[in-house]
Amino acid sequence: MLNDNNRPFKPTHLLHTMVAHMMTPGVVQVPGNVSVSEAALLLEREQAPCLLVKDTDTRFGLMTPNDIVKKVIAQGLEPHDIEVRTIMTRPVQFIEYDEVLAEASTLMVATGASLLIVTKQNQPVGVLSAQNLMLAPTRRDTKVPVVVSVVGQASAQGLNFNAMITQLNHVGALVESSTKLAPKSNVVLAFSISGQNTPLTIRGRVLASEIPEAEADEPSRGACTWSVDIQFTDLSSSDLARIRAWALQTMPPLPNRA
Repeated sequence: MLNDNNRPFKPTHLLHTMVAHMMTPGVVQVPGNVSVSEAALLLEREQAPCLLVKDTDTRFGLMTPNDIVKKVIAQGLEPHDIEVRTIMTRPVQFIEYDEVLAEASTLMVATGASLLIVTKQNQPVGVLSAQNLMLAPTRRDTKVPVVVSVVGQASAQGLNFNAMITQLNHVGALVESSTKLAPKSNVVLAFSISGQNTPLTIRGRVLASEIPEAEADEPSRGACTWSVDIQFTDLSSSDLARIRAWALQTMPPLPNRA
């Protein structure tokens, strides 16, 4: 694997953590006339934080396990006889996937909502919870050589190239690359992190490719350097633990108090 240590390390333009980084992908939708018992089984089967209830084309609600407990079981009602539209929580708060995480936090505080439905071009694509916001990690600046492979895209299938990870956490990575990758591209990253002998091989999806502002303002000097924002997908529990351990080890020391 190419180690590009001869190049000076430049601070990378920090991309803000976006809603897409922290959401739980996928939204389970049900019509308003489904029984609470059916909805409860669906929640359990899909391991979803909530159901998006589409009562009409313009009327939406959310149903959570907490709604079932408080509005049905605690009231002594029969779940088979209750439709989800009667216990759903309204209104639903929506947020676009490419909003910065701070906007989601502001929306939750302003509305009192603990769950947001994440949309992309007005289509539901995920759920963001208050717990997701609490666990939002900070990316660590680093300099880790990586081999990037493009998969699942006929025009770029089999493309492999060397790049450099400049920010990393257990959610994703910022990669400095001379090769531009189109948003939504599926990739595999192969790299090693300090203190661990076994290399990591992690699948991811490209969220954005940008030229850092400092370079964009300069006259063209030939090849561009791209900052490629990649969200990890299908991260195994062992890989998750390894990256978290690395992040803890690389935390800056706390300042000494007098």
